[in-house]
Amino acid sequence: MPLLRFIPETTNVDFVKYRWWAFGIDGLLMVISIIAILWQGFNLGIDFTGGVLMEVKSAQVIDIGKLRGDIIALGYNDPVVQTFGSGECDRPAGSCASIRVQPREVAGVDQNDADQAVVNEIKAKLGTAYQYRRTEVVGPKVSGELLNKGILATILAVVMISVYVAFRFEWQYGIGALIATGHDVFVTAGFFSVTHLDFNINTVAALLLLAGYSINDTVVVFDRLRENRRKYKRMSLVDMINLSTNQIATRTTLVSAATALSVIPLLFGGPVLHNFSVAILFGILVGTFSSTYVAAMLLLYMPAVGGGSTDTKAEEATA
Repeated sequence: MPLLRFIPETTNVDFVKYRWWAFGIDGLLMVISIIAILWQGFNLGIDFTGGVLMEVKSAQVIDIGKLRGDIIALGYNDPVVQTFGSGECDRPAGSCASIRVQPREVAGVDQNDADQAVVNEIKAKLGTAYQYRRTEVVGPKVSGELLNKGILATILAVVMISVYVAFRFEWQYGIGALIATGHDVFVTAGFFSVTHLDFNINTVAALLLLAGYSINDTVVVFDRLRENRRKYKRMSLVDMINLSTNQIATRTTLVSAATALSVIPLLFGGPVLHNFSVAILFGILVGTFSSTYVAAMLLLYMPAVGGGSTDTKAEEATA
């Protein structure tokens, strides 16, 4: 009985031929990410800004303008108030909101006491019309350390992954892995800047996970290239990249699809998991693209990989 296949077992796509289209799309994503990050930065969560975060729920649709006005009336001039939807908050839409404020510094008053005073003050102002679903308090010193260490951890992860690839394969592969993995992390961060989703410690965890997932896909491409280089010693690099990419196309597509399907349910797991899931899903799409059109294609513009010949056409691979 033949197996059911959603895509052909083997493909014959000239990936190298379409690389300039891919470079154009990739360049556009990079430009958008750079402009967004420089222009509006990130919507940093309380993990990185410090302050008090409260999530409230109402039986009715929340009037954000009135809610913000109530918080400002307490003396907090720049509160961040926005609605969100997940689970029970989707019924009715707009029935849940998050409130983020910076506590006032009072001389001689312990910071923890000041933070708790903010929570009590807001609850007293809003009264019993709201349910208080979640409250978080993060001090400014802790938030600054989290931001710095999160950035450092992400950069070190990308660099060390690339060093390992260079050691395991060749230095050309290491450079390709560095650019491809860094590209995936940067474009995903740019996506958060464009959409203005909360950029918090969970987002950093998602970026680190994405770096590992992306390099796994890239290593599969590189490993197949190395195998084919040994098998077809006289094949040109262009034909070898096309052959290797086609050979793993089915595997890459199915693995990416299966991973995405396992992450989609997390989108409905509440606000804590929502941004994490969005980052992973977007990163899977970008990482699958970059493994073919960033990591592999960069080898075309480097010194000969393994010193192989470049004078034989891909047709010899089927001989």
